[in-house]
Amino acid sequence: MRILLGVCGGIAAYKSAGLLRLFTEAGHDVRVVPTRSSLEFVGRATWEALSGHPVTTGVFDDVPAVEHVGLGQSADLVVVAPATADLLARAAAGRADDLLTASLLIARCPILMVPAMHTEMWQHPATRANVVTLRGRGVHVMEPDVGRLTGADSGPGRLPEPTAIAASALALVAPQDLTGRSVVVSAGGTREPVDPVRFLGNRSTGRQGVALAAAARRRGADVVLVAANLAVAAPYGVTVVPVQSAAELRTAVRAAAAGADVVVMAAAVADFRPSAPSVHKIKKSDAGPAPIELTQNPDVLAELAGERLRPGQVVVGFAAETGDAAGDVLQHGRAKALRKGADLLVVNEVGPDRGFGVGHNEVTLLDARGETVGTAAGTKDEVADAVWDAVVPLLNR
Repeated sequence: MRILLGVCGGIAAYKSAGLLRLFTEAGHDVRVVPTRSSLEFVGRATWEALSGHPVTTGVFDDVPAVEHVGLGQSADLVVVAPATADLLARAAAGRADDLLTASLLIARCPILMVPAMHTEMWQHPATRANVVTLRGRGVHVMEPDVGRLTGADSGPGRLPEPTAIAASALALVAPQDLTGRSVVVSAGGTREPVDPVRFLGNRSTGRQGVALAAAARRRGADVVLVAANLAVAAPYGVTVVPVQSAAELRTAVRAAAAGADVVVMAAAVADFRPSAPSVHKIKKSDAGPAPIELTQNPDVLAELAGERLRPGQVVVGFAAETGDAAGDVLQHGRAKALRKGADLLVVNEVGPDRGFGVGHNEVTLLDARGETVGTAAGTKDEVADAVWDAVVPLLNR
């Protein structure tokens, strides 16, 4: 998706660098259009380095490319963050005296403005009237946060965090096909205690599960994220239930799934746990370590698929596989699909720089019979949307 990111001249402009990074890491092509005054806060080189595109501010820059028309015409989404009182006034008046305001007049895609300014400026009748005017024209104006401002003052006018802005912005262009739906997503990797210091775990960071939760939220769902030891931040706007072990995850998922339309088991849940964890740290000895006896954990995905805790519930599983002498990744995935009974099983190969701990993924979607119903490759955000594209028809069957 092509995003136009406008940056105005306020101290909060530095936060927009983080917003830009969120957009680009999700696979979007971003052009940054700063106002001339904003470059006093964050320089041109920063925007060019992070976006990979040249940066201009005036309508007479790069005249042959007619940038003041082309940028707005080609954008799928426009985000202005921070949007100063001056920018809101100029946009409300229909001014086109720099590249950003000209692009705002040209753009026919969704526009999100994220104000940031001192409290008195935000509350001034002129600013409030400008916001009403812009909203009346279909522009989305996000409410500023309340908090510490420049200097010692606090109040409404603080720029929201980049994660909140990105979630609100991307929701404007996401299909709202999960509106009114309740979704549970598990993410991360469980840890099974050996003693108070050590545990048995896996390499999952939770990035794919977090992407699934964020995508469901963008598409209108009410999302509960059961988070097992995430190495990435949970997405904005979801309810997070932190867990550690497979037993804790099972309890949390079952509790949330009782009222859910969709359950997505993206977490890497340990198949085994130590039978008798030590209550004290296990010490070294000349005799060497004692064997650790393991016991099998419950199969949470198979339980959910077999019980269906709510009528019509859709259950989605994930299978991280490697090939071996008994079969390749897809063969193992098909066998697992038949055993588990989930509506969809998302199969992906894992290994060095593949699956765990990286920003991209490549998956095959199988139905309960083990038949291939789709594939997806790209960033984990793109894969997440592909999974939801496959889930939505199942909800409407």
